[in-house]
Amino acid sequence: MTKARVLLGYLMLLIYSHASTAQDSALPKGVRVYEAGAAPVLHLHDMDGVGFSLQDDGKGRWVFVHFWASWCGPCRKEMPAIQRMVQRLESDRVHVALVNTAEDEDTIFSFLAAVAPEMSSLMDSDGQATEAWQPRGLPATYLVDPQGLIRYQALGGLPWDQPDYLAFLEQLPR
Repeated sequence: MTKARVLLGYLMLLIYSHASTAQDSALPKGVRVYEAGAAPVLHLHDMDGVGFSLQDDGKGRWVFVHFWASWCGPCRKEMPAIQRMVQRLESDRVHVALVNTAEDEDTIFSFLAAVAPEMSSLMDSDGQATEAWQPRGLPATYLVDPQGLIRYQALGGLPWDQPDYLAFLEQLPR
């Protein structure tokens, strides 16, 4: 190898590592790059019987897939922030798919009425969708890109309505 090629390779490595570090440092606290690839199948209905399929309805846009349960303390605290996040983002910027994990319709309805009355949730009544996604705990959020790949993950309750989180979501490439 010539010195020029070695130098070029070294320069490219430096540029790539700097870009990667800069991108990772721009992530808000609690959000991490997720390198698992294609999102698992997600096809559920909400409390009104309206179906949602990530692979069909989510195609071509970012989807904020959020797993939660009413018994989860951090979920109770985080849900109003998600509702405010939805109100503050451009309407078509990110589609929010809330997924309740294995609770009945009355429990889901009562919970949302109390903490986030403008939100609706998909019902994973048998827990199979949650099992397929395998979150390490609740709440868990996955950001799925327009090609159906999981790009980011957030575990635990986060202040999604705060400026650094909103800016992060607004800058996601279309």
